[in-house]
Amino acid sequence: MAVSANRLELLQIADAVAREKAIDRGIVIAAMEDAISKAARSRYGAETDVHAEIEPKTGDLRLTRHMLVVEAVENPSNQITLEGARKHHPAAQVGDTIADPLPPLEYGRIAAQSAKQVIVQKVREAERDRQYAEYKDRIGDIVNGIVKRVEYGNVVVDLGRGEAIVRRDEMLPREVFRNGDRIRAYIYDVRREPRGPQIFLSRTHPQFTAKLFAQEVPEIYDGIVEVKAVARDPGSRAKIAVISRDSSVDPVGACVGMRGSRVQAVVNELQGEKIDIIPWSPDIATFVVNALAPAEVAKVVLDEDKERIEVVVPDQQLSLAIGRRGQNVRLASQLTGWDIDILTEQEESERRHAEFESRTKIFVEALNLDEVVGQLLASEGFGSIEELALVDEKEIAGIEGFDDDTARELQERAKEYLDKLESELDAKRVELGVEDAVKEVPGVTTKMLVALGENGVKTVEDLAGCATDDLTGWTERKDGESKHEPGYFDGLNVSREEAEAMIMQARVKAGWVTEAELAPPPAPEAEAAPADAPTAEA
Repeated sequence: MAVSANRLELLQIADAVAREKAIDRGIVIAAMEDAISKAARSRYGAETDVHAEIEPKTGDLRLTRHMLVVEAVENPSNQITLEGARKHHPAAQVGDTIADPLPPLEYGRIAAQSAKQVIVQKVREAERDRQYAEYKDRIGDIVNGIVKRVEYGNVVVDLGRGEAIVRRDEMLPREVFRNGDRIRAYIYDVRREPRGPQIFLSRTHPQFTAKLFAQEVPEIYDGIVEVKAVARDPGSRAKIAVISRDSSVDPVGACVGMRGSRVQAVVNELQGEKIDIIPWSPDIATFVVNALAPAEVAKVVLDEDKERIEVVVPDQQLSLAIGRRGQNVRLASQLTGWDIDILTEQEESERRHAEFESRTKIFVEALNLDEVVGQLLASEGFGSIEELALVDEKEIAGIEGFDDDTARELQERAKEYLDKLESELDAKRVELGVEDAVKEVPGVTTKMLVALGENGVKTVEDLAGCATDDLTGWTERKDGESKHEPGYFDGLNVSREEAEAMIMQARVKAGWVTEAELAPPPAPEAEAAPADAPTAEA
């Protein structure tokens, strides 16, 4: 591109480049102005502040030199005194910038080549900005492209107005593409990088399946049927949970289509990946049962705090529920977001019986009861001595075969046992050398004091210097060793939040921090605006 082109050629070049690169014509003209300015500075001096302006309609080129008005000139290339400026600009003041016209120049080959490089660089930057702006808002869309080249298993895709890449780990297993093949993929990330925007595509992303269904199923596109969750084992199997906002529309039937035509179109695109379409339910137990299909479920037990669910299946359904290499239960867990443990009815029965015998043994040995009485307490759901000691006496008296006197006697024995155990633990705590001051830290129990002492934490300062992982590690290890033995409190098994609170309280007691420093900062109060203040409108 020659910078010495006449004015009509400049506009024609700008129009051609703007069309070819799909960028604004004004950006190309601005690049030309920068290039001409740079070429002119090679003639007038690198420090000279030369500006070029191209009239967008006529193509007229005007060169000016900008000078800063100062009291004392330090650089004559771009500064001028107030007296010198007022010879041509009588109204000039110190700090003003004055522009003097320069005569047109004939640019040599080197200057023209330098200007061309500036234009190419500016146009390339504008093209990259255009690509980034165009594709950053398309994350989550499916695009079609043509394979441009394959590099070490990564596929470079021509999208028409940009390039994208499908990395090897984002391809379906055993999938091969060659130059010129058409490819459909999901945009999962667009990054601005020095070498230009990088558009990352995926054919293994779970949402790729959801978007394919949206293209094949009009009800999903229209919002009548919604895809709530997707879990995939790319190239092998997928589970998709759907729900209908219209009671007259069956979400599963809508996704399957007439004779399976809709789901088959998606399966073909995913190279034969099998797809289970599952009705979504707000009830997690129902949802998990649906997600484990085709296996039948006999019973579920929820642990909402840990987001864990136990599923009991008939003995002959175990392999079907787990799936080949655990695929079925793994996909169901990903789909629901809950950890799923699968037991057979026989395993669940044996475990329940073992727990029943363990609880019975605790009551019989700790409280010196007949085995029948211990079995009655265990069958009524009592799991620990503390629970028996703290429950309302009427609940115990309400057990068949018990009366008020029996209930009172049982609670007295339970409290005596706990007091005895407490004194034994406290004696052990003293023997280990754990100071009394540690007992006063909120949240610390006598059982925990013994565990801390066994691990070398004997003073408030020792506890204050602990990390959360130290405490949770000890308590989990200690609880894991002794949870089925009689006479142990459950207080040792603390959560991370409880451990953090104990450590911070110990630091307050040790004088490392104050209570005020522990308190969360107060929420900032919004200042009331004056009555006549203008309000911002959306």
